[in-house]
Amino acid sequence: MDMRSRKFYRFGACFLVLLLLLSGLAGCRTEQQGENVVILYTNDVHCAVDSYIGYAGLAAYKAWMQESTPYVTLVDCGDALQGDIIGTISQGEYLIDIMNQIGYDFAVLGNHEFDYGMKQLQTLLEEAETQYLGCNIRYTGTGLNAVSSLKPYELVSYGEIMVAFVGVSTPESIAQSTPAYFMDESGDLVYDFYGDSGETLYMQVQETVDACREEGADYVVVLAHLGDDENFAPFRSIDLIAATTGIDVVLDGHSHSVIPCDIVNNKNGEKVLLSSTGTGLMNIGQLVITADGNLTAGLISDFPDVDEETDIFVKEIQSQYETEMNRTIAYTDVQLTTKSESAIRLVRNRETNLGDLCADAYRAVSGADIAFVNGGGIRADIEAGDISYGEIIAVQPYGNTLCVVEATGQEILDALEIASRSTMAEMSDGENAVGENGGFLQVSGLKYTIDTSIPSTVEMDNAGMFVSLGENRRVKDVQVLQADESYVPIDPAKTYTLASHNYLLKQGGDGLNLFTDNVLTINEGMLDYQVLITYITDYLGGTIGSDYAQPQGRITVE
Repeated sequence: MDMRSRKFYRFGACFLVLLLLLSGLAGCRTEQQGENVVILYTNDVHCAVDSYIGYAGLAAYKAWMQESTPYVTLVDCGDALQGDIIGTISQGEYLIDIMNQIGYDFAVLGNHEFDYGMKQLQTLLEEAETQYLGCNIRYTGTGLNAVSSLKPYELVSYGEIMVAFVGVSTPESIAQSTPAYFMDESGDLVYDFYGDSGETLYMQVQETVDACREEGADYVVVLAHLGDDENFAPFRSIDLIAATTGIDVVLDGHSHSVIPCDIVNNKNGEKVLLSSTGTGLMNIGQLVITADGNLTAGLISDFPDVDEETDIFVKEIQSQYETEMNRTIAYTDVQLTTKSESAIRLVRNRETNLGDLCADAYRAVSGADIAFVNGGGIRADIEAGDISYGEIIAVQPYGNTLCVVEATGQEILDALEIASRSTMAEMSDGENAVGENGGFLQVSGLKYTIDTSIPSTVEMDNAGMFVSLGENRRVKDVQVLQADESYVPIDPAKTYTLASHNYLLKQGGDGLNLFTDNVLTINEGMLDYQVLITYITDYLGGTIGSDYAQPQGRITVE
């Protein structure tokens, strides 16, 4: 036994059986061990190409398994192509290159695989040597079907064992990416995921599983991007298992859950293995089907080796995208700034033209009624002229993700009051800004006035989270933009769709904890800088014009 086989591995419920299997793999290879089927799996990598084990470590581990059995398959359960600058700059292509280099066999589409639009998704699928699977993705249009290369399932023979791999993507992909991408030019939905109800999804998957069994599959392994978050019901992996029969294993993604090996009963009370690796290659998963029919699953959290060829390949790509940071992607006729003409920062106490642009991007890309962007999250200016990738990413560098919630007019009024609590009549003391608040809201779809003669009644706790506010309000004349470009007074009782990012809407960032329990209609969509890039390139045609020369009069301070 060599040093690698003595390495400590961290597994869960199936630790003992899998560890016994692993302990013999690096030494001698017996005939029975050679017949073992090893399925390695990842999920929600989100462009973390060199984090934790990294792709080079995964490639090394795969090669090690191949020394002990000829039956090694590598699969991914979605959300590999988006999540960091390397994905944004290449529109996912660098990640496809890396997955091709390692030799992924099968993958499913996570909701974030759609973030670059259908035309680009088609390109990515054409470039992928991996076979993407999806039994519940349907195209009902008459034009070009971007996902025509998907297969519902694939059967693989490993000696005398036949395994069916079935792909299932979350029906929430439409809401959690960009809904417009799933529509045709007339605004009709032409892609769907059998998501009319849980039963619709279950029936589609059941039909696929039954077809696999009829073709002779000994085992059915579902590659899913469904998740186990309660908010995802009835489309969770555990819901699917409980409503179907004939599935042996579900390898899952979407929730970023670390599930070494759970046992879930199916519709007939039969046991199904469920596993998920977390996110960012913090673990890789391993499913083993032995020659005598035992199934075990577990997670590997560390491996001492890296594949040198893959390591070099990844580093070369990283050097390429560093060059890409300087590539021009758009143009602006005007300077976009967070500052006054005398270079005093204003984005945290006044409306700015760059704040307007960022907020407009969230509202346009999401289709929401109103959008908020916290001033503290807008970090750099853009000079007039060519705009590079790097400049866009510097504006919103945090990697927050687009979210949309349903919010009442009263909640929106309260949020504006909290965000304006520090605002003063004077914007600066001549050298520095005064009354700054990182949670000051740049807005789209709204206009309002802050009356600084009224003392703020907002109360925050010691942790900086909102507690209460009194009857006196300094925010007044709040009006909502209509489709005809007119404004009408906000209705406190009406429900609006509100776009921002996960930091503000889900995490209560800057103390704005009003929306953390609200209904999410888009949950963790595009990255913040991807939202801005998409707005400038797709909605403004790549050029920011004179409309953004000055702040547009949405926030009046008196």
